[in-house]
Amino acid sequence: MQYTAIISSDWNECLAPCGPFDPIAFTYPDLTPNLNIIFRRYTRSEISLTQAVADIRNMLPKPLSVEQMDNYLEKSFYTYLGVPEFIEWARTKGILFMINTTGMQGYFQRVLSKKLLPDVPLIAANPLIKYPDYSNDPRYAYSVMEIHDKPVNTMAAISAFGLRSDRVVIIGDSGGDGPHFEWGASVGALLIGSMTKASLTSYCEGKQVQISERFGVCYLPGQARIVEEEIKYNFMELTSVIDDFLGSRIRRG
Repeated sequence: MQYTAIISSDWNECLAPCGPFDPIAFTYPDLTPNLNIIFRRYTRSEISLTQAVADIRNMLPKPLSVEQMDNYLEKSFYTYLGVPEFIEWARTKGILFMINTTGMQGYFQRVLSKKLLPDVPLIAANPLIKYPDYSNDPRYAYSVMEIHDKPVNTMAAISAFGLRSDRVVIIGDSGGDGPHFEWGASVGALLIGSMTKASLTSYCEGKQVQISERFGVCYLPGQARIVEEEIKYNFMELTSVIDDFLGSRIRRG
């Protein structure tokens, strides 16, 4: 398929209310308090993702099997309202939809195998959990080992698919998306904060990066998440914003 633009989006607490380590917490509930601490620390840039993954690997009794991941998905998989339709809308518009996340490769491998989402052409994720049956699947060509890999992956996708760097939409929620937003600002991308955390706002303010659009709940420092409010927002509302942005770029030629 010939693509004319790209949407490069985070996943956890951005397109779905879950966290990247939820499958682990579901399987090993006694690890939940420590997993929550690790998640908060790396999204606030207090530790690197590499360190977070190493800490989690050391805690795990054994890697999650396909059966354990499927059990989690059967009981717990869900997205924010309109996300599957949003992904499908991008396809119909010739927009490359890329999930670019610190979440786990194995999670997405099984999500797509079980057809819980429309086909996503490109998924960059962390290999802490991954399954060997998908080793040759081109959708998983890129990895996220550190948060700075997100802009690197988007640039690689732009090059691989022959896209223009002025037709880029980036979606993120936390400080872990800060470097992605910073790079996006340098190329004039549309920067959408989804369920925007104070850590992303702080990062962008510190780098003099202007968030183009804030979607859903926008959090103040120290404010707890309000998931019951987050799930009221329909991601299809973003289609007109993206249409307007890309339309202006196309008119420029």
